[in-house]
Amino acid sequence: MDDVERRVAFAQVLADAAGAVIGPYFRSPVAMTDKGRPGFFDPVTEADRRAEEVMRKSIASEFPKDGIIGEEFGAMPGTSGFDWVLDPIDGTRSFLAGNPLWGTLIGLEHHGRTVLGVLDQPFLRERFTGCKTTELRDRRGTTTLHTRECAALADALICTTHPITYFDDQQRARFHRLELACRFSRYGGDCYSYALLAMGHVDLVVEAGLKHWDVAALIPLITGAGGTLTGWNGDPVPRGGNVIAAGDPRIHAAAVELLAR
Repeated sequence: MDDVERRVAFAQVLADAAGAVIGPYFRSPVAMTDKGRPGFFDPVTEADRRAEEVMRKSIASEFPKDGIIGEEFGAMPGTSGFDWVLDPIDGTRSFLAGNPLWGTLIGLEHHGRTVLGVLDQPFLRERFTGCKTTELRDRRGTTTLHTRECAALADALICTTHPITYFDDQQRARFHRLELACRFSRYGGDCYSYALLAMGHVDLVVEAGLKHWDVAALIPLITGAGGTLTGWNGDPVPRGGNVIAAGDPRIHAAAVELLAR
């Protein structure tokens, strides 16, 4: 556990370093390229690349035997049993639109099991750290977070980033069926929707096609606040996939059942 605790503290250093790089680019002109397939806009900016570079260099200096898996520069195997999973800007479309619903995701895995997740939003000065519990550090201090109770889908607030861009036709139909069963929905949250769920403001987040770096940090963030994060079928999704996060196990079960129909 000492090894984990040292890395929990170091993750805060990584988040500080990434935020210092990203900050000057936000709401400023920034170079951008499209790395998506035809018909699917998938932007990457200079801020994404530079933030991942600075985190990778810091890890290599402090924990040279740790592995690194990053969205922009791929995987570098390690020998310590620890792997850092990095998404320098989750929500690059929000970033380009000047919307502060993006974040830096830093996950830590030990022999394949996620043990730490950090979601940092430097513009809002909010940092969410999930380990055994989930804490928010902001201008008001540090708060331990808990998801809220929600017994029925009819009382739930459900979120997804974009119901057109990120779902295929079948997934969109399944999501819409679940959405209609909920009280109301909100779109466009990117990773910040999961932070809102951990804070107890949102009840469900449903996404499709998440990658390893999209989900690694979110698992301990949600579970540390008392929530659940699985695939649409209820199975674990440590490497990504179709994801459902819920604050209350009762609506998680109901949502999994409805999505399966």
